[in-house]
Amino acid sequence: MIDNFMLNQLIEPLHYGFMQRSLVIAIVVGLICAVVGSYLMVQRLALLGDAISHSVLPGLAIAFMVGANIFIGAFIAGVLSTMAIAFIRTRTTIKEDAAMGIVLSAFFALGITLITLIQKDNKIDLNHFLFGNILGVTLEEVIETAVIGAIVVAVVVLLYKELLFYTFDPLGAQAAGLPVNLLNFGLMVLIALTIVASMKAVGVVLVLSLLITPGATAYLLVKQLNQVMLLGAAIGILSSISGMYLSYFYNLPSGPAIVLVVSSLFVLALLFSPSQGVLTTPSTQQNSAPILREIRALLGWKN
Repeated sequence: MIDNFMLNQLIEPLHYGFMQRSLVIAIVVGLICAVVGSYLMVQRLALLGDAISHSVLPGLAIAFMVGANIFIGAFIAGVLSTMAIAFIRTRTTIKEDAAMGIVLSAFFALGITLITLIQKDNKIDLNHFLFGNILGVTLEEVIETAVIGAIVVAVVVLLYKELLFYTFDPLGAQAAGLPVNLLNFGLMVLIALTIVASMKAVGVVLVLSLLITPGATAYLLVKQLNQVMLLGAAIGILSSISGMYLSYFYNLPSGPAIVLVVSSLFVLALLFSPSQGVLTTPSTQQNSAPILREIRALLGWKN
């Protein structure tokens, strides 16, 4: 009886076209975010994903103003932001993280300003851009997202060895004759494409979570990059679908619901990972001992 009830609950939403379209988006976004985000996590460039995700907003606004495809506008803005970060980093002594912060804030502020100006004459819902609305995707958007996802996966498969070498040893890759600058730019383009594909699902504000958290969760459980990608993709897809169902049944905003699910899975892995779990590995207590000793010293307690 209970099994039939649960099965009916799972099947019921799929009778609606908007849920079928959302399911496709959830699978594609969960897959490509985890795959591309694994490279970001390994290179410790999470802020770069955040910078690009916020930088697509002016592209969205300009594309809307001129009547162009918002996906194309967002992609162009994302690529321009990466070029701006690279220019500041290579032509000045400013560090990369500072360059990212400068570009992120400037592009995001420009995007908010343009959208505010648009809202004076047009009714445009800013929340859908910022936080996503996976339950409101159209068939055209599903096709566009699927095409972007196919391109991202194809490039990663074709250049897996080169990107793997560059990710873990950029100096070695350069010495081996690989075009490291092209690989770096190509990776930035993949990130921009992934963010564009994820806009409808989680929005530009929350996309960083879907880019980083599935891979980080998988990294607590497995070690090899290909395993991190595969497990991260499974976690990303599961989180996207689960968040979609939560959004449907409990009338929650879709983007935040997806992010809460994937964040919860990370917390579980953090606590119970066989090799790195806070509650399963005593080595974690040893790592925190210096902090505890300093706290005791400040309080005047004896060790």
